[in-house]
Amino acid sequence: MNQPIRIVLVDPSHPGNVGAAARAMKNMGLSELVLVRPKEFPSDEATVRASQAADLLERARVTDSIGAAIEGCGLVLGTSARPRSANWTVLDPRAAARRAIDESALRPVAVLFGGERNGLSNDDLATCHALLNVPADPRYESLNLAQAVQIVAWELRMAAGAQPRRLAPEAPPATPEQVANLHAHLAVVLAQIGFTGERNIANLGFRLQRLLARAVPDEKEVQILRGLLTAVQRSVGRGAGS
Repeated sequence: MNQPIRIVLVDPSHPGNVGAAARAMKNMGLSELVLVRPKEFPSDEATVRASQAADLLERARVTDSIGAAIEGCGLVLGTSARPRSANWTVLDPRAAARRAIDESALRPVAVLFGGERNGLSNDDLATCHALLNVPADPRYESLNLAQAVQIVAWELRMAAGAQPRRLAPEAPPATPEQVANLHAHLAVVLAQIGFTGERNIANLGFRLQRLLARAVPDEKEVQILRGLLTAVQRSVGRGAGS
């Protein structure tokens, strides 16, 4: 993700959370971390929790003020679990991410996360254009700092248009002819074992055809099913001859 989006941790008190937040960022392709008045940084605990994202900690900027942290930014979003004045625009992570991605095309965007104990203060939020609230169970709305960063970072990645990485298929999709032959084979075996009985044969055949269409089997899967049907036929044949 190439968008200039800045994750700003304000007054973080636990170095482990700083490291875990850096890891969450790198998982989702974010790289710009700013720490405002961290209680302990640099920290061995932060480095350990960051795992393979220690490079984000090495590049992280440390400032004494939010003003310095958001310098040069356009949109500034502040995370908050507590209800605020009705004058605030409040966005959920998905809506906030879409807005952040859109506006990052013009200027860098900053997302502020408050400290573990009290979150962002009203003075901190005065620098923000909108609040970002993660809808959680009202009986326990407090999120761990790194968890909150992970949720927002994931939404940012999705809003930027990230696509899941797909593995190469083991076999190509079965052709219509292969699926038709499987269906015909299945019909023969059902008749051999007497499964049709008093059933509506045409309706049963149509439903099985639709089932195979929805499954979209590949060539190997069709071969496996044909082999299974052949084994059933052999078993039925041995029973008839005994």
